[in-house]
Amino acid sequence: MKFGSLVIVGRPNVGKSTLLNALVRQKIAIISDKPQTTRTRVLGVGHFANAQLVVLDTPGLHKPKHQLNRKMVRTTLDTLPDADLIYVMMDANKPPGAGDRFVMEQVEAATKSQAYAGIFLLLNKVDEVGRARLLPLIEQFRQMREWSEIVPISAKQGTNIDRLIEMTLSYLPEEEQQLYEDDFLTDQSMRHMAAEMIREKVLHHTHAELPYAVAVLLDEFIEEESRAHVRATILVEKSSQKPIIIGKQGQRLKTIGTEARLDMQHTFGVKVHLELWVKVREDWRDNEGLLLELGY
Repeated sequence: MKFGSLVIVGRPNVGKSTLLNALVRQKIAIISDKPQTTRTRVLGVGHFANAQLVVLDTPGLHKPKHQLNRKMVRTTLDTLPDADLIYVMMDANKPPGAGDRFVMEQVEAATKSQAYAGIFLLLNKVDEVGRARLLPLIEQFRQMREWSEIVPISAKQGTNIDRLIEMTLSYLPEEEQQLYEDDFLTDQSMRHMAAEMIREKVLHHTHAELPYAVAVLLDEFIEEESRAHVRATILVEKSSQKPIIIGKQGQRLKTIGTEARLDMQHTFGVKVHLELWVKVREDWRDNEGLLLELGY
């Protein structure tokens, strides 16, 4: 059977986590339209006929300003050697800029110390771009380096995903046996996934400037036979940010909690009792001890 691993890299908010979910065919990574949603490496396993594909989603590569951001970038760079193949993901809506060149520089550095089975350029969000704009963009990227494949896709709409999987598997070796059981999808713990589901709902219901300053600390996760008790704290950096999350008469926090709880119940297959609190922790993004406690 075919077996191998790939890592998805790119700027923040190009659709890496959406692609991971599409390849695994189940939602295991949170998604939002806010940059830097993904903060840790997420492993997912796609199971196909006579093939198994390990997919590593990574935080977006960017110039870090806080300790958290430095950890995110380091996570991505440290993940590159773990893969057989690299997906370099770009936004088809935008011509290559400084952020894209920074990504390619990191990929070039990785290829100097390791041979990869292939390096694919994925132009995502092609459902938003006309053919007249797409073809010149493909040629522009083609001239920037030699790619194993250039594949226009829409991770959100599923455009060309089956073709991408077929092309990817053709680059991978035959193995005598698969590494993971057929029902294994991710190495994320239920605790981590619960915290991420809460953070996803915060991102969805708050302003664009707030997500960078939000984290979720899981205080308690008790799993019983058919029920889980979850208590979590949503951290913000400023007192002025706290009422944004709580909302008028606590309505926004209630909505965040309800949606997160329903997601947990769907994913974990048990009833969930969820308690949420909001606390101010100034400069948590530069607090090494707290970052470790948060799992970063």
